[in-house]
Amino acid sequence: MASTDTSTGAGTAAPHARTAAPGAEGPDAGAEDTLDLRLPDGFPGRVPPTLPVPAPSPARSGLRSGAEPGPGRDGPRRPPAAPACGGLLDPLLGRVEEWGPVTTAVGVLRLVPVHGERDVPLVSRWMNDPAVAPFWGLAGPEAVTARHVRARLDGDGRAVPCLGLLDGTPMSYWEIHRADLDVLARHCPLRPHDTGVRLLVGGVGGRGRGVGSTLLRAVADLVLDRRPSCARVLGDPDLRNAPYVSAFLGAGFRFSAEVDLPDRRAALMIRDRALRDVL
Repeated sequence: MASTDTSTGAGTAAPHARTAAPGAEGPDAGAEDTLDLRLPDGFPGRVPPTLPVPAPSPARSGLRSGAEPGPGRDGPRRPPAAPACGGLLDPLLGRVEEWGPVTTAVGVLRLVPVHGERDVPLVSRWMNDPAVAPFWGLAGPEAVTARHVRARLDGDGRAVPCLGLLDGTPMSYWEIHRADLDVLARHCPLRPHDTGVRLLVGGVGGRGRGVGSTLLRAVADLVLDRRPSCARVLGDPDLRNAPYVSAFLGAGFRFSAEVDLPDRRAALMIRDRALRDVL
């Protein structure tokens, strides 16, 4: 599932590169500090045992399932529920709602964690945009988007769904995620704390004029500023979505490889901390 900003950039298709697949050399495979973090088929959906997990708390989000923590003092614990509005505790990413605001050339941007009941209708309308639907695959009734968002709100904090507010107006949907713990890590070598960003610019009026590139650069900078352990910010747009690939290039990302994912062929885009002031 890739993101889209359908009219940002020149729409130039991404260059061809070797395909990263399981068992084959992936992007940046020759770098000494690259670790192969491909995940096995039985990859569990829980916080790795080496990372602290806060004690469980009652579910409060509008889309929480309400499931109780597992039994037993020594048994597995669920992370705390996402609150109804703000205050989202993410043991793997930090408090994303505290990253902004950030001033950009197109306005002041703030990321706000999604509130299920309040925000899903809006996000669902964006997902049903004909220019968006082929790349996110979430068109249909609101329940389709609700299930997608719920899976992230009920997760362990490795992926945080957010609305992007520009000058106070919701105009984009974001997913900030730990790429090294994502399905992407099964298909190419990633490094610890690699952080991914996915973007949907909602509404035709918010697209074009380099808006996508501007917002992607701003959020990538936020990630690097707020997560000192992260050396790279990644994107994995659908290769068919040339304007969105171009938006990443305009935001200082470099094209690394083509990657075959279960639902698409993606362009692996990388913004390196060491090159952030160069590109």
